[in-house]
Amino acid sequence: MLANPRRVRRFTRDQYFKTSAEMQALFADLPSALANSVEIAKRCNLSLVLGKPQLPDFPIPPVNGVVMEANEYFRYASHEGLKERMAHLYPDAAKREAEMPRYVERLEFELTTILKMGFPGYFLIVGDFINWAKNNGCPVGPGRGSGAGSLVAYALKITDLDPLQYNLLFERFLNPERVSMPDFDIDFCQGNRDRVIDYVKEKYGKDAVSQIATFGTMAARAAIRDVGRVLDMSYTFCDGISKLIPNKPGVAVTLQLPPPDKKKDDKMV
Repeated sequence: MLANPRRVRRFTRDQYFKTSAEMQALFADLPSALANSVEIAKRCNLSLVLGKPQLPDFPIPPVNGVVMEANEYFRYASHEGLKERMAHLYPDAAKREAEMPRYVERLEFELTTILKMGFPGYFLIVGDFINWAKNNGCPVGPGRGSGAGSLVAYALKITDLDPLQYNLLFERFLNPERVSMPDFDIDFCQGNRDRVIDYVKEKYGKDAVSQIATFGTMAARAAIRDVGRVLDMSYTFCDGISKLIPNKPGVAVTLQLPPPDKKKDDKMV
């Protein structure tokens, strides 16, 4: 809270976006600084391709001295991984042979979908750094979210859950009817996640790797309550002000004027 005398004070009243007139007044003794800022801005140019995945190339390792195409290697690695998983799931050869057809059928269905949507490289890259983490002392979670429903992910050791055993649907993770980038929820050990990030940067290039963040927004009523809390105002007072705002999105409201008569569409919360 602002009233807390021990709070960190790293801010000043000058920390806001100033107008052109204010900047000219600040740099009245050095007008060239403003002119140079404009010239620098003119030289800055960034073109982004939106709506299309931009993935680095996965380096295909040779198999028996032969370097396959990415799609071919993706299919090969998935089938080989499934064989390894099946040997662990069904140690008995007869039982394994009896169960194999339904696993292969599911695997082929997923492979066809992934290849059709153009995401084999994504699976190979994710499988690469997850397996690197497992082999280099970085604990990794067994799988979480809709990605656990992928048998290909299980075969590539991205996840450690057999989706057929738990009747998990692949379509919840990747569906041609809803084209979107697949997204594995991965849990790394907090003390080792930086090592994994460094590995990815080293292998695929720092210019091809970036970290992202998510942030939330507040509606008008919640914003007033939260600001009041920071200013150490009573909840009753702030809640009363927030209730002056109509419960209708997209309506501009000023609290400097008396609120209009309450209409039936404006619910009080």
